[in-house]
Amino acid sequence: MSGVLITLEGGEGAGKSTVVAALAERIESFGIRLRVTREPGGTALGEAVRAIVLDPEQRSVCAESELLLMFAARAQLVRELIMPALAAGEWVLSDRFTDASYAYQGGGRGQPCERIAELERWAAASIRPDLTLLLDVPVAQGLARARDRGDADRIECEHADFFENVRAVYRARAAADPRRFCVIDASRGVASVRGDALTAIDAFVAARQTQ
Repeated sequence: MSGVLITLEGGEGAGKSTVVAALAERIESFGIRLRVTREPGGTALGEAVRAIVLDPEQRSVCAESELLLMFAARAQLVRELIMPALAAGEWVLSDRFTDASYAYQGGGRGQPCERIAELERWAAASIRPDLTLLLDVPVAQGLARARDRGDADRIECEHADFFENVRAVYRARAAADPRRFCVIDASRGVASVRGDALTAIDAFVAARQTQ
């Protein structure tokens, strides 16, 4: 099978980390060569950017700088990891990708969609996922879960309206591209969410094998 990019998206407290681990184990059980990464991160540059954008002391970072920082990390990840992996026929599973910028820097920060789309074409080389699993959870529930994890990072310090806008953009993008997105109700328990995610992956792999 050819290289595939699968992404996991969702707001704060959606449970992405747990689902990523389960998805990786399932994908590898099919004998598929898999690379697992995250955004921002996945490279030395990306991890340095992650430290900046999530640092609660960096409150002065403006919306434009945040957007450019995210795409700087993404550009490096695309060229250092994603493009070589896909070219080698490997699969890539990423905890967040460009949809996150439309949701967070677009919906949350108010950056124009056209600006993000241009950066997607240029910095992210127009790479789009083959499958995106969106873990959708009500904002209040997600933030409560995030608070239970410990101290809030810079993004988690935002007000509820910010996250409502983030969620709205995620849901709108999923509705506009139902062939790529699989929306999973993440308000339920871990076992149910993980089960739905694994079912989606099983169906996706089966479909790819018949192509």
